Amino acid sequence: MTTPRQADDYNAPIVDRGGRSGTAVRIILLALVLVAAAAAFVYFKDSLENEMVLGVLGVLAMVGIFFLVSSVIGFIEVMPQRQSDSLARSFLNSHPDGSLITDEKGRIIYANAAYGKLTGARKPTEVQTLEALLSRHRESNEALYRLSNGLREGREGQEEFRLLRALGPATNNSGAHWYRLKARTLRTEEGAGKPLHIWQISDISAERDDQERFFKELQNAIDYLDHAPAGFFSAGRKGEIFYLNATLAEWLGLDLTKFVPGSMTIGDLVAGGGLALIQSVQAEPGLKKTDTLDLDLKKANGQSLPVQLIHSVTSMRDGAPGESRTIVLRRQPGTENEQSASAAAMRFTRFFNNTPMAIASVDGDGRILRTNAPFLKLFSGIVSRDDVENGAALEVILQETDRQRLKDALAAAKDRQGDIPPIDSRMPSDEARHFRFYVNAVIDQSDEAPEEAAIVYAVEMTEQKALEAQMAQTQKMNAVGTLAGGIAHDFNNVLTAILLSSDHLLLQARPSDASFADLMEIKRNANRAAVLVRQLLAFSRKQTMRPTVLNLTDVVGDLRMLVDRLLSGTNVKLDVEYGRDLWPVKTDLSQFEQVLINLCVNARDAMPEGGKLTLRTRNVTAAEVAGFNYSYMPHEDMVLIEVADTGTGIAPDIMDKIFEPFFTTKEVGKGTGLGLAMVYGIVKQSGGYIQPESEVGKGTTFRVFLPRHVVDPAVAAEADAIAAAEAGAAAQKSAAGQPEQPEDLTGNAVILLVEDEEAVRRGGKRMLETRGYTVHEAGSGVEALDILEELDGKVDIVVSDVVMPEMDGPSLLRELRKKYPDMKFIFVSGYAEDAFARNLPPDAKFGFLPKPFSLKQLAVVVKETLEGE
Repeated sequence: MTTPRQADDYNAPIVDRGGRSGTAVRIILLALVLVAAAAAFVYFKDSLENEMVLGVLGVLAMVGIFFLVSSVIGFIEVMPQRQSDSLARSFLNSHPDGSLITDEKGRIIYANAAYGKLTGARKPTEVQTLEALLSRHRESNEALYRLSNGLREGREGQEEFRLLRALGPATNNSGAHWYRLKARTLRTEEGAGKPLHIWQISDISAERDDQERFFKELQNAIDYLDHAPAGFFSAGRKGEIFYLNATLAEWLGLDLTKFVPGSMTIGDLVAGGGLALIQSVQAEPGLKKTDTLDLDLKKANGQSLPVQLIHSVTSMRDGAPGESRTIVLRRQPGTENEQSASAAAMRFTRFFNNTPMAIASVDGDGRILRTNAPFLKLFSGIVSRDDVENGAALEVILQETDRQRLKDALAAAKDRQGDIPPIDSRMPSDEARHFRFYVNAVIDQSDEAPEEAAIVYAVEMTEQKALEAQMAQTQKMNAVGTLAGGIAHDFNNVLTAILLSSDHLLLQARPSDASFADLMEIKRNANRAAVLVRQLLAFSRKQTMRPTVLNLTDVVGDLRMLVDRLLSGTNVKLDVEYGRDLWPVKTDLSQFEQVLINLCVNARDAMPEGGKLTLRTRNVTAAEVAGFNYSYMPHEDMVLIEVADTGTGIAPDIMDKIFEPFFTTKEVGKGTGLGLAMVYGIVKQSGGYIQPESEVGKGTTFRVFLPRHVVDPAVAAEADAIAAAEAGAAAQKSAAGQPEQPEDLTGNAVILLVEDEEAVRRGGKRMLETRGYTVHEAGSGVEALDILEELDGKVDIVVSDVVMPEMDGPSLLRELRKKYPDMKFIFVSGYAEDAFARNLPPDAKFGFLPKPFSLKQLAVVVKETLEGE
């Protein structure tokens, strides 16, 4: 029977098959050599003089010396190696985990004492391999299998498994035990030989018991927190809620089973301006701060829940807000038996923090005593909760130029004066934001704040100021437009007379006459003046437009070559970005081409040193239009055209003037100031909108929005059929080889010409008579009716001005139709056709001739109207 090992015996390794001594081998060999040499000397002592014997002894001596030296060197080398091996074995033997070294086939090379103690081995012959110990249990066998496969693939690993009984004679052998098994590969020096495997196994039952107790206590704590009589939530740095307990979820009517951490924020829970109060609690960098807040939370059904928060927030080392923890105490409204003062205070706090107006109470020196949540939210960048607690001055939220007026108002409030005028000011940190402050004196001071002198109410007026400025600008532009339209009307009459007179003289002159060149110069300059008049009318939105359905991709594509020519000789690069599948729009093609050309020319002139001009088109949905935040634009589908440059930009002080007629920043003689005015008018008359955005030194972008045109399929089919028929007729005429005949503008019809401007009337009468017509003239609508009565209605066509004294053109047409319903009629006007057509019946038929006009234009319109049905 084997005697069991004592406990102290576990300090030595159970198995160590790796120890060898090269020095011992060398010493044995040395002894054999020396013995051989001594024997040879005794045996051959009588023959020492023999040279051969001496040679043999010499060789034996040299061999002996060699082994002696090598033994000494080997001993020196082995000493530190043996010392290192001894330290390694001592470390493994003293390690608390069972350590086992095996070869690739699982054969044991070394096992420390802890391994023997853990597995119950008392002597080397009792040490078992891991496979023998663990393969009998399913969980441990699977863990061993996974680790062995990992070692073969060069991976380290560890596994934990549970056995119903201990592997060896543990102190408490009853019950289940948990084990942790680790495996790694041991490489020999310089990669010599095959790698070994190191296994470490330890009993972690006590550690597992501690973990289970910890998690059980943690679960108990969570269960208690979930059903605590108070609500609780925790939030991240950005206010995202990671946890809220069941109590708070029940109060707010939230389904906790559907709650996803991070899916809602503190702002989703807080009603009114309470979020500003929570955000006002800020800690010093790296520290924590806790504050008590009275506010309302927001239930799922939209109702308010009055609560008191104990809000604790940490601050990052850089001062940024950190995570927060918040306890929620529900505050029940007071009943008749409760203290009415407390209930009233609670109701006042709720009202005070949920009013849409920012409120602050101040003392006689203008120091802030108390604020509500909207006040902290409105002036969050200037005044914080800590500033209020430290007695910040109210004047910091006003511009320096307005602070004296605030002091005067507070002095009046301190003296109990009434009717203190409000103060308008801008935010010091953002001058684009406008505020109005109302200062009211405190007549009856409270016991809680006896030093309270005034209550200050603040209302943001930014949007109202913007609307006022926009309204003023609109009124100004309308007034200028009305003036421009009136000037253009009178000027058109002058130009018409000049053009008709010059045409009459040119008919009588030959090109060789000395006056012919002067007459042509008169006509050219009159036409240039007519262009200026058209620009004025475009601004006043009274010019004649012939809107058609357009695809802006085709329009921009056709204009690209022209814009390239306009940019030739400059260092400006053109970039065109076409939008995909653009919606159709309805506008006058030639007029809209003028819009784009004018904007491109202005962009070119804004880049004298060169730059980049970008033309960009795209569809903009109603939601995207709302995103631009232009208050004057309806939220509907639009097509957007952007003209952007990288030029000098437009200064803010002149931005409001760029669309005014005759306003220009160019040198004298280089601009009329009507280009952008014309652009503005054409866009407005097309039902669109134009918005410039510019930054000095970086460039300008003009955004033109045109409403999407929805094409009626029936109308579109009819238009396509007419276009196809006209194209077919033209093709047949071309195929037949018919020469194009000169246009015949003569006639013998009777015309009644109605015009209050004598020069225009006289010129028109003379021109028509040269074409063979019989012309009667009248200076007003009333006179025209009298002449028709005298002629017994024997008039083929009436040509009438629109704007006349006594009776204007539309009134004349209505009266004339009562007696002569089929008489042909032509309106002549410097205004757009739709400017007066809206005053006529929808079925009214008439021709139209815009002023100023030439003799040929007048004759063509008369001829076409007479020949029409």
